[in-house]
Amino acid sequence: MSIDRLLTAVLQLYQDVHDDARTEQIYGSTAALLTNLSNPLNLSLLTSQLLTAPAIWGRRDGMRTCYRIISIYNTAAIHVRRNEIENAKNKGPQRAGGGLSSDAWAAAVLKGADDQSGRWQHLLVFSGVLMGMEAGHRSSLSHAMRNTVEKAVVTAANLTLQRQDPEPPAPSGPVTLALNYAFPLLSELSRAGLDCDALIPVATRALLGGDGLQDGLFLGSIDQDVRQAEQKFMWLENSPSYLHLRQLEQRPLISGLGALSRLLAHGVQHARDSSVVLQLQDDLMAFTGRLLHHWQSSKLSELEISEEGIYLTPETIQGSWPALWQFLKKVMYAVVAILQAVVARSLLDRHLKKHAVAPMVATKTLHTLRNLYFISSRNGSDAFQVYAFTYLTSLDTLARYGPACASFLTSIKPATTASIPPHPLHRTLDLFYLNTSEHLPSTSPPTCDTLIIQPATTYLTHSTTPLSPRMIQLFEAAHSAVLSVLSCPQNSSLAAHLVPFYADTLFSAFPVHISPRQFRLAFKTVMQILSPPAPISASHPQLAETLLEMTPGEGAPPPPEDQTLVSEQSTLVLTLIDALPYLEVGIFEEWMTLAAYAVHEIRDGRLREVAKRRFWEVLVSGEMDVERAAIGVAWWGSEGEGVGAFWEDRRPQQEEELYMMSGALGGQVGGMSKL
Repeated sequence: MSIDRLLTAVLQLYQDVHDDARTEQIYGSTAALLTNLSNPLNLSLLTSQLLTAPAIWGRRDGMRTCYRIISIYNTAAIHVRRNEIENAKNKGPQRAGGGLSSDAWAAAVLKGADDQSGRWQHLLVFSGVLMGMEAGHRSSLSHAMRNTVEKAVVTAANLTLQRQDPEPPAPSGPVTLALNYAFPLLSELSRAGLDCDALIPVATRALLGGDGLQDGLFLGSIDQDVRQAEQKFMWLENSPSYLHLRQLEQRPLISGLGALSRLLAHGVQHARDSSVVLQLQDDLMAFTGRLLHHWQSSKLSELEISEEGIYLTPETIQGSWPALWQFLKKVMYAVVAILQAVVARSLLDRHLKKHAVAPMVATKTLHTLRNLYFISSRNGSDAFQVYAFTYLTSLDTLARYGPACASFLTSIKPATTASIPPHPLHRTLDLFYLNTSEHLPSTSPPTCDTLIIQPATTYLTHSTTPLSPRMIQLFEAAHSAVLSVLSCPQNSSLAAHLVPFYADTLFSAFPVHISPRQFRLAFKTVMQILSPPAPISASHPQLAETLLEMTPGEGAPPPPEDQTLVSEQSTLVLTLIDALPYLEVGIFEEWMTLAAYAVHEIRDGRLREVAKRRFWEVLVSGEMDVERAAIGVAWWGSEGEGVGAFWEDRRPQQEEELYMMSGALGGQVGGMSKL
């Protein structure tokens, strides 16, 4: 069939709605015509008729139709450029395609977007043309024509977004889809022309609504398909909820979730009205709250991460389970990327920096991150720079406002501090609480006791062995939260009562629940808190020395085959050495001698050498201030208390004999009989 006859046939087919097979044929014929038509007027006519064709828009296929429109113009533009290159190489009479240059083809298509169709439909066509001509560094268009196409994209987008009241609202999904593809190809000048105040609400609806993440309903439907088989949970890959999840992943907006988050981040950075940004933040917080609620309602949320291999069937672990978490991580990354832009703007925007607004922005950001914590806390998924900036910057902002800190912690405080919650999700949220409260200890001592110390104590006194990986994280977070409270000078009255309890807990937990490194760091921090110039050192001067006396030099020796350079005994001695630079001057010299003796009491020679090197390091590395360093030099040179005390062998003779070979000769060689 000739091109002219095909054009006539397609234009006739446009007038009625057809079945799927015929509709696919129409799409294919349209793409062929766009590639091979040689008359620019026919190209304009075809585009104009396509954008109003009942055969295309009467089927109510929604986003699928919009995606196909972008796709056929993208594909046609690629072929037109390819034909142009081939024709330039082949000088013969036979020409590939319609023979139009890329510029002429693009101009003809742009003219076909007339007043008979909607502006949002024009945006689909313009985005497809721009993609086909310029994506992948093709640079098909001249500089002037590329600017024309980019201007057409921006103008169509703004006219669509800035609708007048009598006009029906433009569908958010198609507009966002087109901009999602076109935005990376726009120049900075063209991007600056976008009306970001109007873009943000539309793109937000597309992201969270029916064309996007569907308000998290996909997560709530999973529980209906979870079955139990032989005391294990089973979520099959052929279940309706899993198939729906896979279909959701393949939707254009979801597959381009990263690009959509960058589009929204750009809108946040360049919006003139800060209230639009605040509304976006509210929408994200509400969406993540629904996501958390749906997950909490699912049976699968009752599983601890370490128990998944026990309570999930092999088919679930290998198939649907990792696919679910991979999808949830994509959602989390997109939300956090948008939040980063909100937080970054809040540091510079004069409206968002106001004292009445700044803590509110920080609080809502932290609420959103808490809602996502069941995802981000899984296998280190929060270990990326964007998350760290968003989280820590919000904490820094909130920490400047004491009442706001107390209000936020109160709103997310664990429901009960009498016992550890049995539900794994509640423990996960407790972990977020403890990690966050560690950064917000600047409230009054009574408030710190209620909001930080009491929730942390619940996990500090937990003595179940062995601890699961999540419980280890909670235990460590509880220690960090308590130490952060003790480190604040205004909490000295609280510290005086808390330090004895905390020290006892610390020694009880070592070495079963905390590592040697953690024990040394915690003890060193407590000694710093109790030492001058901290206020508690003046009100309770004996507390530091009392704490030191709790570090016995005798500890459990390492196993006979131990190959590590640490044991319980050596860790206690190293802890004592670490504390030396923080001791009060009056007791410093005495504890230098006691530490030297403690080093020599270490049974294992390798571990003793490690302790000796650490002792030397404290003396010469500059950890001590000038006064203590001078005392240390004098101590080292004093006879009997310096070198002598450090090197004197105080172990009993019978202990040495334990290390002799059977039949070895004891005593001095010179005292032996010559017979």
